[in-house]
Amino acid sequence: MTTPPPFRILTVCTGNICRSPMAERLLQQGLNLVTPGAYKVESAGTGALVGSAMEPHIEGYVRVMGASADNFSSRQLTPDILAAQDLVLAMTREHRSRIVEMAPALLKKTFTLRELARILPQLHTPKDLDAAERWSHVIPFALRARSLHGQHPEDDDVVDPFRRKDEVYERMRRELTPAVQDLIKWERANGGALRPRKR
Repeated sequence: MTTPPPFRILTVCTGNICRSPMAERLLQQGLNLVTPGAYKVESAGTGALVGSAMEPHIEGYVRVMGASADNFSSRQLTPDILAAQDLVLAMTREHRSRIVEMAPALLKKTFTLRELARILPQLHTPKDLDAAERWSHVIPFALRARSLHGQHPEDDDVVDPFRRKDEVYERMRRELTPAVQDLIKWERANGGALRPRKR
């Protein structure tokens, strides 16, 4: 059985030094534990501080949670980066709008992190699908559920903590981390290590 290419996920915020790199590194680390090699998670910013490392608070959070903060460099979101993605996770509704303006074809593959984390636990896929097949199956249902979930719109956003008080960094952590964990739990329940298919 040939190994399929990794399913590509992009996380997006503004400066690409706080929210999206934290989501990138935590999501990659968690997915690697569940389905090694099946996912490639990266990040970018709509107004990136290009070439910057993670903000120190964020680097600390990432390391404490067991993921790597090494070799990170902020980069600007571009159409070429978006064209390579299978799923895009925006940190706010505004970022989601910017992504779709830049790449209209991604309308059906772009969610905010928190909205997708809220929707996914309600959805399941057949077993023994690879990552691309799994997401191809579930995304249409997630899009339908998005219009029905009835949450307050602000519940879809992760607050921007950059250059703000420590309490705002803590609020960001409380909004972002459970959402990432929910995606990893969904992968564990619906994916996991793919067993070879019987011929």
